[in-house]
Amino acid sequence: MFRLLNLELQKLLLSRTSKILIFISFILPFFVILLSSLKINFFGFFTLELGELGIFNFPIIWHLTTFFASQFKFFFAIVVVSMIGNEYSNKTLKQNLIDGLSKKEFILSKFYTIVFFSLVSTVLISIISICIGLYYSSYNEISIIIRETNYLVAYFVKLTGFFSLCLFLGMLAKRSAFALAFLFILFIVEWLIFGLITWKTDVDFAGKIQDFFPLKSMYNLIEQPFQRIAMTKFPDKMDLAYDYAVHWHEIAIVLGWTAIFIFLSYSLLKKRDL
Repeated sequence: MFRLLNLELQKLLLSRTSKILIFISFILPFFVILLSSLKINFFGFFTLELGELGIFNFPIIWHLTTFFASQFKFFFAIVVVSMIGNEYSNKTLKQNLIDGLSKKEFILSKFYTIVFFSLVSTVLISIISICIGLYYSSYNEISIIIRETNYLVAYFVKLTGFFSLCLFLGMLAKRSAFALAFLFILFIVEWLIFGLITWKTDVDFAGKIQDFFPLKSMYNLIEQPFQRIAMTKFPDKMDLAYDYAVHWHEIAIVLGWTAIFIFLSYSLLKKRDL
């Protein structure tokens, strides 16, 4: 595993573009710290400081930081599709296979890299969340601090699943631009299917079916936290209530899609004439 991971990391570090995109991918989550220190001046009448509103209290901070950090995943998605595009354009894929690397090991090297960067990103977010939480949170009991850290698990699974999808699309298209275009097309197709099912049945049933779609299932892992924040400020408004928890069956769905994408990537490579 480490041999394959090291091989892939060496390829990425030789590319200036990849190094820049990886750097951006790891730096952007730190903007959550800027969000915590953001002060909004309302025409000189009063200043609103987000950090003083209690939205960075434990345990809600795990929800908030993982949600915002997951929005930056598209930068590393470009790295993933570029990994495949460069293999074909530079003919390094064929050379690797000639040098003795099996097709299975080739796909595993990409998957190990995806898992590695997803893990690094998760560790960074956990450190950022703890630092912000310890500074702003009104609660410092260990039981409250570690509550809802399952959002970190959801964040890691979400990144791994999404990057595995990008790996498959990269293998399918062979070109970075086409792979990213397919990603956008998949998003449209999912909503078109949802609309068709809604037209034939009802919204609730269509929503349950949509929850099994790749992109939608990944989004479901970490729901938006804005209603939850509003609920803490207006606890009497029951219409704001919604299910924001991390569910293990949703994690299982994304893990299932991850396995499918890796298998399909290997199948494409195995059948393709290089």
